[in-house]
Amino acid sequence: MEFIGIIIFFVGLLIGGIAVYFFVKQRLQMVDRTREQMKDVFATLSVDALKTSTDQFLKLASETLKGQTEKGVSSLEEKKKLIDANLKQMSEVLEGLSKESVVLRTQLSESQKETEKLRGTAEDLRNVLSSSQARGQWGERMVEDILKVIGLVENVNYVKQTKISSGEKPDFTFFLPKEKRVNMDVKFPLAHYERFISADVDDVKEKEKKLFLDDVKGHIKTVANRGYINPTEGTVDYVLMFIPNESIYSFIHQSEPDLLDLALGKHIVLCSPITLYAVLSLIHQAVGNFAMEEKAGEIMTLLREFEKQWNKFVESMEKMGRRIDDTKREFESLTTTRTRQLERPLQKIKEVEIGILPEESTEKD
Repeated sequence: MEFIGIIIFFVGLLIGGIAVYFFVKQRLQMVDRTREQMKDVFATLSVDALKTSTDQFLKLASETLKGQTEKGVSSLEEKKKLIDANLKQMSEVLEGLSKESVVLRTQLSESQKETEKLRGTAEDLRNVLSSSQARGQWGERMVEDILKVIGLVENVNYVKQTKISSGEKPDFTFFLPKEKRVNMDVKFPLAHYERFISADVDDVKEKEKKLFLDDVKGHIKTVANRGYINPTEGTVDYVLMFIPNESIYSFIHQSEPDLLDLALGKHIVLCSPITLYAVLSLIHQAVGNFAMEEKAGEIMTLLREFEKQWNKFVESMEKMGRRIDDTKREFESLTTTRTRQLERPLQKIKEVEIGILPEESTEKD
């Protein structure tokens, strides 16, 4: 019985399902017909709407495009003006850069020329330092420049290369008061100093430094033995030795201060350009002061003679002044009293000429 009930239940379900199927199928067919109808309706409406929308769209698009075009043209004009301004500014900047480049190129060319001159000068200086004779001429030229600045005159205040009793020729001999004189040597050993400066290796620099200082010591001894100090000839008890560079003078003083004591012990005074200027200035001043002292008596005599002549001049001027005063008084007399006395007869003569005088004479009679 249960089985039959189950079969009946399934049969009922099947029949219900079939009924639902046909109902759904019918509904689907109705939906398809409705869809076709709606499709036709929407197609018609779509064509109309599309046409209307297209016209409105085209109109709107045209207006929008026109507005955008006008804005674009205006924006392009503004951008064009801005670009033109930027191009003008850039052109001015480029022109300025071009001018500055020309100036810079000219300056670089001039700097190159100056560098070449300096290189040539350095090479000339190197050649000078490599030759003993040239070093002496260089030192003499420096001393002559100092002498010109001070105002010393050759053959008046000093002489050059004049032989002394020892047969030597000092480079310079300066005249001092009371017929005294002092000699000076300007040749100086610089070869090893130049190598010391140009050396890059410490060992080489130290070696060249030692050799240079040894050369200086040897030169001091050589100058001391040349007979530049000879009191019988009127020289003072010291001689000058010129070092033609301040840095070299300082280098010697810092490297080996005992060299200065060594030189002084042999009555040699080491002089750099500055110290030589000071020494020669003192010598020049001393010579001038001594000359003034020697001429003081003569100057006093001349002053007394001047005073005498001045008194005579003043006396003559006073006499002339008195004569001028007398002349002035005589002149004033001529222009006043004498002139009036002369004018009176002239006035009478004029009165006679116009007939005034006879009338006066008739009235009196």
